[in-house]
Amino acid sequence: MNAEPRPVREADRSGFAERAGVRLAFRVYDNPGRPTVLLMPTWSIVPSRFWKAQVPFLSRHFRVVTFDGRGSGESDRPVGGESYVDSECAEDAIAVLDATNTDQAVLVALSRGDAWSVLAAAKHPERVSGIVAVGPASGSLIGVQEQERLAWESGDGPYSRQHWLNGGYDDFTEWFFARMFAEPHSTKQIEDAVRWAHEIEPATLVDTTAGRLASASVEDACREVRCSVLVIHGTADLIRPHAIGERLAELTGGSLVLVDGAGHGVHARDPVRINLLIKDFVDRVHPVAHRKRVSRVRPPRALYLSSPIGLGHARRDLAIATELRKLHPRLEVDWLAQHPVTEVLGPAGERVHPASAWLANESSHVEEDAGEHDLHVFGAFRRLDAVLVNNFMVFHDLLEAERYDLVIGDEAWEVDHFLHENPELKRFSFAWLTDFVGWLPMPDGGAREQRLATDYNLEMIEQRARHRRVRDRSVFVGDPDDVVPLHFGEGLPAIREWTEQNFDFCGYVTGFDPPEVAARTSEEKVCVVTVGGSGVGSSLLRRVLDAVPLARRKVPGLRFLVVTGPRIDPASLPDVPGVELRGYVPDLPRHLAACDLAVVQGGLTTCMELTAARRPFLYVPLRHHFEQNFHVRHRLERYGAGRCMTYEEVADREVLAAAMAEEIGREVGYREVEADGAARAAALLAELL
Repeated sequence: MNAEPRPVREADRSGFAERAGVRLAFRVYDNPGRPTVLLMPTWSIVPSRFWKAQVPFLSRHFRVVTFDGRGSGESDRPVGGESYVDSECAEDAIAVLDATNTDQAVLVALSRGDAWSVLAAAKHPERVSGIVAVGPASGSLIGVQEQERLAWESGDGPYSRQHWLNGGYDDFTEWFFARMFAEPHSTKQIEDAVRWAHEIEPATLVDTTAGRLASASVEDACREVRCSVLVIHGTADLIRPHAIGERLAELTGGSLVLVDGAGHGVHARDPVRINLLIKDFVDRVHPVAHRKRVSRVRPPRALYLSSPIGLGHARRDLAIATELRKLHPRLEVDWLAQHPVTEVLGPAGERVHPASAWLANESSHVEEDAGEHDLHVFGAFRRLDAVLVNNFMVFHDLLEAERYDLVIGDEAWEVDHFLHENPELKRFSFAWLTDFVGWLPMPDGGAREQRLATDYNLEMIEQRARHRRVRDRSVFVGDPDDVVPLHFGEGLPAIREWTEQNFDFCGYVTGFDPPEVAARTSEEKVCVVTVGGSGVGSSLLRRVLDAVPLARRKVPGLRFLVVTGPRIDPASLPDVPGVELRGYVPDLPRHLAACDLAVVQGGLTTCMELTAARRPFLYVPLRHHFEQNFHVRHRLERYGAGRCMTYEEVADREVLAAAMAEEIGREVGYREVEADGAARAAALLAELL
């Protein structure tokens, strides 16, 4: 499990600028012919990774350069406060521009970076075409710097030299970032910042603070700035009052945007708004002619977003789109989709919008978090935060460039979340589909995981109550009894009752019509083994392959079809007699419907396909995958379908082989799966066109 996921976009070039013996680590994200945005460092308590929600979006529109300030990240950590005065840090920015062959840039700064940007612009006006200052922190602008210095040098509270050096650094980081991200539901931003803060020593933070507090006021430099300036400040900033931002805008003749209710880390808590404000500012400083073509007469258009985690969503969404076209024959459907969903859409003749190329692949990031048949899906989702921001920005840019009458999001979490955060961006009908409701903690996650899951659920409940108009239709893919009979968390509503109040129900959507099953002979039995469309199932495949020889001795004539899916290479698995290894199989539902037994993960789609086809199957939920262990298992128990086994059980080849022998060919009595779910879902969506 990765504490620090790889970045959404890798730098095209990285290196070091050196000035006065100090090396400064930089990264360049090329975009030929476009203006350069230099994302400035801030206080050394965090490295340049704090811009992770901005880099992917801005680098699609501009050339972007980032660097770790002295005292942070991969840059050097000179000793002594004199090394960290504002004038030194300002000259570092110019050194990075030189090292990256940048003639001129718009400087974007958070907190402490405001002073360095102002000084760089005042002394080198030809190098700075604009400044965006987010949550500026120069206390000298409102006359409080000397008070801060005295309190920091002589005090014994959390924000004091003595506290940091005498064993209180951990307490300080928790205290400081809780104030920086004081808005509700900021757990992920706080965790990131606390982790980054422990990449430097308290002594370095003491030096950087001493340098700041010993620096001269930047008030005169502000008056010398001649470039355009935009100041963004939260009205609920507990680190630096917005009076600083107001004064900075006044002195520089800049524009001021006050974000109601926002704290000091508004770039991370409200990334969509900040990204758009930065882009609009750079576009004004470096205007580009835009061309747009409009049509007075056009057919209705829908944009379909299908969750990329696995293949199940793609099949059901394709079935719904097919039914929707029957109700609106002139409807044009585009898909904003990524692998492995595109494996289904392409052969079906669907149009995948070219903007899909800009999406960050969620499956690959999730796979990096997986262990041996173990995926803490809630934790993995939280670590997708930068991916989700990137993918929403891609969606937003597409909707800015083209008009769609209806957007359908099948568990497109980022679109649903950020539209609720920014309801003014919704200019289309929006339908939301899901087959589960509620983030649920795993038992071994303890009080912390319970608290985090409850917080995520509460945020969703509050969003829906505050901005009901964002979703024009909420569709649960299933029936009310398919919803787990649990609560969202302590003091929160029951999940099933809340879902019944807030969703329409279309029944389950299989995405296929079960074919007539061919007659089977006693001489040959077929077991299909499949782990879905993600790449996290190789461990289960290997355990099944280990048990194949024993199973074949117990069931004469038994052969296996092992389907690895589009993200696992069949060649990576051993050859075993009696086993056919195949990769992606487009008509997998037909193989499942014709098998004598299936062994699968706990994914809902595959399990429900087997339930609809009335085939016996073993399913092995991924450890720590709350959806498979709670939501899917509850639904399968309601249908009386399948036999659930733990990974520890199937890791014993004797136990697994015996289970396969017991289940193969067994007559089942599952509850019947409705066959009209796609048509019912389409009818609900058709009303929005």
